Amino acid sequence: MMTVYNINFGIGWASSGIEYAQAYRAKLLRQMYRNVKFIFLDFMSSENIQTLTDNLGFKDDEVIWLYQYFSDIKIAPTTYTLDDLMGEIDNEITQIEDNGKIKRLYFDDDKSSFATCYMKNADKNYVDRVEFVLEGYLVRKDFFSYTRVFSEYYAPYQNYAKIYMRQFYNEDGTIAYKEYIDDKESVFVFDDAQLYSKAEFVAYFMNKLNLSNRDIVILDRATEIGQAVLQNKGASKLGVVVHAEHFSDNATDGDNILWNNYYEYQFRNAKFVDFFITATDLQNRILSQHFSKYTHDNPLIRTVPVGSLNQLIHPEKKRQPYSMITASRLAKEKHVDWIAKAVVKAKKEIPKLTFDIYGQGGEKDKIEQIIYKNNAQDYIILKGHVNLQDVYSKYELFVSASQSEGFGLTLMEAVGSGLGMIGFNVNYGNPTFIRNGENGYLISENVESADEEEKIDELASYIVKYFKNGPKNPERTSYEIASEFLTQKIVEKWNMLINEVLYD
Repeated sequence: MMTVYNINFGIGWASSGIEYAQAYRAKLLRQMYRNVKFIFLDFMSSENIQTLTDNLGFKDDEVIWLYQYFSDIKIAPTTYTLDDLMGEIDNEITQIEDNGKIKRLYFDDDKSSFATCYMKNADKNYVDRVEFVLEGYLVRKDFFSYTRVFSEYYAPYQNYAKIYMRQFYNEDGTIAYKEYIDDKESVFVFDDAQLYSKAEFVAYFMNKLNLSNRDIVILDRATEIGQAVLQNKGASKLGVVVHAEHFSDNATDGDNILWNNYYEYQFRNAKFVDFFITATDLQNRILSQHFSKYTHDNPLIRTVPVGSLNQLIHPEKKRQPYSMITASRLAKEKHVDWIAKAVVKAKKEIPKLTFDIYGQGGEKDKIEQIIYKNNAQDYIILKGHVNLQDVYSKYELFVSASQSEGFGLTLMEAVGSGLGMIGFNVNYGNPTFIRNGENGYLISENVESADEEEKIDELASYIVKYFKNGPKNPERTSYEIASEFLTQKIVEKWNMLINEVLYD
């Protein structure tokens, strides 16, 4: 059975674009009935990993966690209960303190020995982890899913509890392997091996996967473990996904290129990589040129967009006239404040102009201040975080002020709902989704050098131009561009790539 393995580090509640890209990929590969696994290599203990992977849409049997791989315990939701725990504790429980998500069981009258239970949620009886304190000293932490998955052991050291060992269990409670910890260094001890670093541990794991020439390994992240993967991938085919800008423009000249350090190892070893994936054709072209110029390699590079559209969405009723939208994290690099200021200027010439901002983030207060300062509350509105699928099609124009975008999922979603677009002519999202003069405008203002004021003026003048004498049929062009990103087409791209890599 052929399997596609996808390698990543960690996963959290607030995941990055890479985890979302993987979740998209999982959906597509499932549609193709491909066997797919997502490997996470980071040690994580704040939650049962299943809580996090399930939240992003991965299925339990698709997830491999490095630290749990060598055990027969499966990735599964937490179902171990407080009653299970109390049944296994040998000490007499003298008092129970209940603070909702945290419960404490005392073993003596002077309250120096106790177990603190961290529950999965306040209203259920499920235990994620327990910390044991004896006579005032932390000695052990246990971590659970449907059974005990692993334990950490602590010893007092200079007034704090220092971790010295982890034990990972099998279902029957026997020990699968141990990790001995000294500050930042770890030794992993198995029946058949002692491994003296994380890289050795990853190499051992790669070997145990027993990969064949029918398997594909896709590296989404590789810092510090690239070599271990590359040297131990066996006969499998290795692919690298380029998720961001792959080089630094300022530090690249005729002789040397400064690669993005996340990809440097993979690029320097391109001859051992079977294929690279970029999200846009433009990045594919630039990366190919860079390889032939700077490393004299000619690797296989294929474009597979990060996201896809299940269908094109047409408005149910007429779009709101003169309505604008943007959607992104409200982060500094997205420059939503520039768009707000540009709208204030454009309003003088387009009296009916409205602008809705979707998303959350650290810049929210700053944008609020701009709105209030300019008395713009009735036409610039912060809408917060909303599922946008059915929202886009109510608007006429989408504006982005970002100065670099690897792909731009929101841009794709906006053209998929037939909106016009304005954005700077920067790689790689905008030129992919905006055809200048046809469905909107690419602002070619020298992005690097122009000052903020100039950029805001440019944005304002293009907004005015769009509504006063803009493109004739932007909607038609946007739908035409978007049709290349329909899920069916992206599934075909994956299929072609997999067949090319495995069978050509």
